[in-house]
Amino acid sequence: MAQQNLLLVVDTNTLAERLGSPGLRIVFVGDRALYEQAHIPGATQIEYAALNAGGPPAMGQLPSPTSLARLLGQAGITPETHVVACDAEGNGRASRLLWTLDCIGHHNWSLLDGGVIAWQADGLRFEQGPGPDVAVADYPVDVNASSARADLAHVQSHLGDPDVAILDARSPGEYQGDDVRAARGGHIPGAVNLEWTENIDVDNAARLRPKETLRAMYEALGLSPGQEVITHCQTHHRSALSYVVLRYLGYDRARGYDGSWSEWGNRTDTPVVTGAAPE
Repeated sequence: MAQQNLLLVVDTNTLAERLGSPGLRIVFVGDRALYEQAHIPGATQIEYAALNAGGPPAMGQLPSPTSLARLLGQAGITPETHVVACDAEGNGRASRLLWTLDCIGHHNWSLLDGGVIAWQADGLRFEQGPGPDVAVADYPVDVNASSARADLAHVQSHLGDPDVAILDARSPGEYQGDDVRAARGGHIPGAVNLEWTENIDVDNAARLRPKETLRAMYEALGLSPGQEVITHCQTHHRSALSYVVLRYLGYDRARGYDGSWSEWGNRTDTPVVTGAAPE
């Protein structure tokens, strides 16, 4: 693989200069029809649903190794590929792909800041149609290759652990229990809340807020880069962006809880807190 030297969050102009570089694969995560209407030159496409293997009640579970190997290979991704992910709706979907890559030990990745929205705002070139012909790659997937994933047992066993924090990326209404989207409403005991959209500057083509602004937001919640921080939402879609932002800020022990509230809130044996306070 050609060394890319790309940051975890890459801007549109830097990516535009790298189009066609050996070992670089741009991946749009979203609907095929939208991709064919307009995509970044050379990009391939992955359906967001293919990154989720859950069924009721836990809808956002990580797919099996076999499914992931097939999915990544069809997108032209090998273990040596540097992946730049993007989507057209705030980069939650793109971030889900990047979290998935972290789960299998693939750390050569970047998020396109602002995704397709920023690419379009900057007047950069799009292509139309079915996209490039991609040779199906071989990707031997190991879902135990990293600690990026937190399962139910892991979350339960670390409740009250001062070295482990839980970040709820849902809306304040969901967090407090007013907006109920499972059998029970509320939040995991001790979890702090920062809605995922707070990471995004809506007046700057869906790009992330400045790095120092983001850092101050998370520190104000009492989160430290030295902690393990577990992110979740309803299905680990929205919270995938929060996960990527934490990684961008140097929270190297960040994890994503893919069961999220669809699992926690639909069980009868998990503790739930309502209201605005963590406990």
